[in-house]
Amino acid sequence: MSRSVLDTAHLLIKRRKFSLAITMLESSSESYVNDFDYYITLAISCLYVGDVGNAFAYFSKAREIKLTDTNLLLGQAAIFLRRGDTDRAVQYYLEILNNEPGNTIAKDAMEFIRKDGDYTNICKMVDSGKIQRFYPPIGLNPDIIRNCVLVGLLAGAFISLGIVFAPKPKHPSIGPRANLEKLELTSQEKKSPQEKDLSSTVVHYLLDDASINKSYEDAMQCFQDKRDNASQVEINRILNSNATFSVKQKATTLMTYLAEPTFDTLLDNYTYAQVSSDLTLYTDCWVVWSGRISNSVNLQNGAWRCDLLVGYEDMKNVEGIVQLTFDVAPAPAIDGERPVRILAKVGGDSGRLVLSGKSVYQPLNGKPLPEIKAQK
Repeated sequence: MSRSVLDTAHLLIKRRKFSLAITMLESSSESYVNDFDYYITLAISCLYVGDVGNAFAYFSKAREIKLTDTNLLLGQAAIFLRRGDTDRAVQYYLEILNNEPGNTIAKDAMEFIRKDGDYTNICKMVDSGKIQRFYPPIGLNPDIIRNCVLVGLLAGAFISLGIVFAPKPKHPSIGPRANLEKLELTSQEKKSPQEKDLSSTVVHYLLDDASINKSYEDAMQCFQDKRDNASQVEINRILNSNATFSVKQKATTLMTYLAEPTFDTLLDNYTYAQVSSDLTLYTDCWVVWSGRISNSVNLQNGAWRCDLLVGYEDMKNVEGIVQLTFDVAPAPAIDGERPVRILAKVGGDSGRLVLSGKSVYQPLNGKPLPEIKAQK
């Protein structure tokens, strides 16, 4: 049986493209029946994107084939740790250490549980993404290695030539995150970035040449600055404008490089007023909004849905009511009687603003939500 799909999925995982790996693997499920590597790879991908329900299901299928694989045990232990079931997690870590006494992840996890393993600290680890230090390892990101080599070469060239030549202006295509030279607009694209025939195109933003070029350059630069939300806004502006097909195609490719944030890493946190005033511009951006929930319901496909009353955490003013959906019901369940903070992705349903939830933070009884740190 060809291993090309799995090999490609392994590479995507190393590059932190978990969603793409999941899509590829799930579309090839018929070719990998009872294949341990297939199930463990899918499970690890789901775990890293926060889809704990499917991760648990795929780990369980993998366990039917092999019982003592270290990555399998680390993954199952991490799921129980996320849920606050430290007793079950410890059982798995002890099994790992029995097979591999030198396993550093299991040792670190046991030490964390011993010192800081109360549920509040575990929730903070989950919300911040730091819980991933206890996940099955996926190796170094080859993009980072490549970029480090590139940066080293560029630095060497700069030092060698700096004495003679003045430093060149900063180029948005080359930065610490990725080399995006292939996505640079050509001279022709910059010269004529507007689509001449708009008869079959829906245009929300009618832009001139300079505005299209600036939006694209800003999208590239914001990505390198780790301001993925701001980059997404400029990408949306281009995709819904009178830009040419080739410019839009490159903007769409740039969008695949954007990463999912955590509570701690999200920059450019747009308000409900901003998003609701121009949904087209903010679709696929991430937001952290606080409030309270109502009308929660468990759906037949295993998802969980509610209404988020944005800004109602103090029970004084409601900025807006938004439908919020989680692919898997949050655990522990969100208490509608207490304020909650949600990390979610902006979407639209027939022109209506909706949210796809990723993470939840809800303090203990009586404790207010902490202020959101000032962001760009």
